[in-house]
Amino acid sequence: MSVELMDAGSLSQRAYQHLREELIAGNFRPGQRFIMQDLADSVGTSITPVREACIRLVSEGGLELRSRRFVHVPDLSLARYTEVRTIRIALEGLAAELAASRATTADVETLIKLNKKFATAVTSSKAEVAIRANRAFHFSLYRIAGLDMLTKQIESLWMSMGPILNVFYNDVATDYLGDEHLQVIAALSKADGAAARVALQRDILKSSPSLCIYLEQHEVRKSTF
Repeated sequence: MSVELMDAGSLSQRAYQHLREELIAGNFRPGQRFIMQDLADSVGTSITPVREACIRLVSEGGLELRSRRFVHVPDLSLARYTEVRTIRIALEGLAAELAASRATTADVETLIKLNKKFATAVTSSKAEVAIRANRAFHFSLYRIAGLDMLTKQIESLWMSMGPILNVFYNDVATDYLGDEHLQVIAALSKADGAAARVALQRDILKSSPSLCIYLEQHEVRKSTF
């Protein structure tokens, strides 16, 4: 393989990793539109590697390609959210259950610290910090399970979840404080896999009523225009 082709592949991978991370981190909002050239400028590459990265993310469901010049984050709908939620309950519940049999005292202490940071951010209405801390808590938990393929599947799912969380923490009225995180931690302390799975699933479902109400109202507003 030529140096030129290797460089092109490296640039495409760099663009892919950058955009994927932005989606998972919740830095993009549903429906947000991006000009390919602007993305290339932000990543520091030419437009070709960015287009290749976007096509890859489109195939994975993270973006939508509606023209050669633009990409969009998929619009948020009740149907999309419930599909993502259903898969999260299965995969992330499994990861929590497996983590319970492997968690060390140090792992539990790390999760306690991360949850404190999350709770402080939520009570202070610091959405960006809350999104980052919530992600750090969840993926620290999932990595304890020790199954790289499972963690990667969950990361791919969070490409769709990240924009949803952006809306949830910025726009949705809720009393969610992450108390279920404490139940997950307690289950890990006792090496109780079944309890860890149930607590994690409750955590995913806790935000569901307020988010579903928001989405139903959002769809009604869209239908009137």
